[in-house]
Amino acid sequence: MNTAHYVHWPKGLPHHLIVPSISVHENLQISAQRYPDKAAIIFYDSVLTYRQLHQEVLALAGYLQQVCGIQRGDRVLLDMQNSPQFVIGFYAILRADAMVVPVNPMLMTDELDYYIKDSGAKAALVSQDVFPRLAPLVGCAAFQHAVVATYSDHLTCDTTLKVPDFVKAAADVPASPQITPWKTAIAAGLSPTAHQATPDDLACMPYTSGTTGHPKGCIHTHRSVMFNIVASPTWSGPIVPNNVALAVLPFFHVTGMQSVMNASLYCGGTLVILPRWDRDVAGQLITRYHVTNWTLVPSMMIDFLSNPRLPEYDISKLTRVSGGGAAMPAAIAQKLLDLSGQVYMEGYGLSETMAPSHLNPPQRMKQQCLGIPFFNVDSRVVDPITMQEVRQGESGEIWIHGPQLFQGYWNDPEKTADAFAELDGKKFFRSGDLGYIDEEGFFFFTDRLKRMINASGFKVWPAEVESMMYQHPAIQECCIIAARDTYRGETVKALIVRKPGAVIHPEEIITWAHEKMAAYKVPRLIEFVETLPKSGSGKIMWRLLQEKEAANNAA
Repeated sequence: MNTAHYVHWPKGLPHHLIVPSISVHENLQISAQRYPDKAAIIFYDSVLTYRQLHQEVLALAGYLQQVCGIQRGDRVLLDMQNSPQFVIGFYAILRADAMVVPVNPMLMTDELDYYIKDSGAKAALVSQDVFPRLAPLVGCAAFQHAVVATYSDHLTCDTTLKVPDFVKAAADVPASPQITPWKTAIAAGLSPTAHQATPDDLACMPYTSGTTGHPKGCIHTHRSVMFNIVASPTWSGPIVPNNVALAVLPFFHVTGMQSVMNASLYCGGTLVILPRWDRDVAGQLITRYHVTNWTLVPSMMIDFLSNPRLPEYDISKLTRVSGGGAAMPAAIAQKLLDLSGQVYMEGYGLSETMAPSHLNPPQRMKQQCLGIPFFNVDSRVVDPITMQEVRQGESGEIWIHGPQLFQGYWNDPEKTADAFAELDGKKFFRSGDLGYIDEEGFFFFTDRLKRMINASGFKVWPAEVESMMYQHPAIQECCIIAARDTYRGETVKALIVRKPGAVIHPEEIITWAHEKMAAYKVPRLIEFVETLPKSGSGKIMWRLLQEKEAANNAA
């Protein structure tokens, strides 16, 4: 194990952290006991206290158990934008001793069908803006109940902020024995049974995709989820209930879920929730509520700092600005430093590690750097062929050993076995990312061993998109690659061989794709080709096409 990074360890912190051996729900319960009348959530100026938040969690947990029949270990889909209801739903599922299956609210019906069938979810907590995509699936097999939330139920006071139409929309939930309005479920006032979940019970299963084209569920227990809830705020500190976090990263993603939502509630802090990115509303909220903590992706910061209204906003109270998913451009990081005195803290993590495994130390932050392995983490750079560690400065696959590692992929022992390897008597997760370690022990990303496109922090897996594109009647062959995009970093490009006699235009394919898949997966660039290069075994040589695209961009 390389310990060169210990020289730059945050002052006063141990190398190994001890975290509570309790369920994740108990973090909220404890904060509600400590700070009952403190603001837990601010939603367009409407306040939900810790007492009110926990009361709604208990009522919804009781409804899930007594009406929806949810039992210990069952899976419940959570499908909505950032909102008070997402937080309530997340903790209610855990309080009901069940497992949260968070999904991207941009997913379409066919995509949701896969998640439901694969996870075996029995019920869903879903918002009414995305419910029409889920509605056809309710009542199929084991999936028998949906509790539908209306965001405007938590707009309890007037506001001068610009509220999106989908947030202020009135309740519009169809009547059905299997479909319950959120307010009705809460108003039933049902109490949950005694909390049974232990640290080793199932807690959360975010999905990640891979080269097979099918998303894979990452199994996390309360123990693995709890570690980064505690470790992340401890790293940059201080852990105080005065912290105010602007929640703009989606909660369904592990960074927004862990480093923002769960960490804030563990600390007794306040979440200022923004369901959809709006640079002006973000600036108003930062100013109005003296936001101290802000985790975001580079594309948001680029947009925020380019706002001509930026001088109107007071960002002087910020004490931590952090993120990941893509490298922050040096010029943007410098502008942030000049305006706020804050250095953008970059980190690295995956769904399999439930957010960070590496972070830059607060006193020694390098830009466009993954950081160093933080509490309890042993990380190596390994030659993926020889399975031996490479020398300092050489590129190899990043391997991770730590308490935040997932238990494996849901119902997929073969891929689980492929994801882990042993080194020096320890079990390491093979990240599929390539990088190197510098002379000070800091990790840097260089490439991907796995095939993946990173569009503004959203992970797009080409094989998954290809499998859906082949449903189009005019497409004979298709290869998805990454193309450079000045705003998103990367975007999705489709190289398509049309079926003989087919007449189709790029705009038609893009429009069709929007009906079949989440918007961030839709190819924004379409190129028709006569043939696609193939290997001797007949496989499309995507890497050759990707390298050609990169060369064209560099020219």
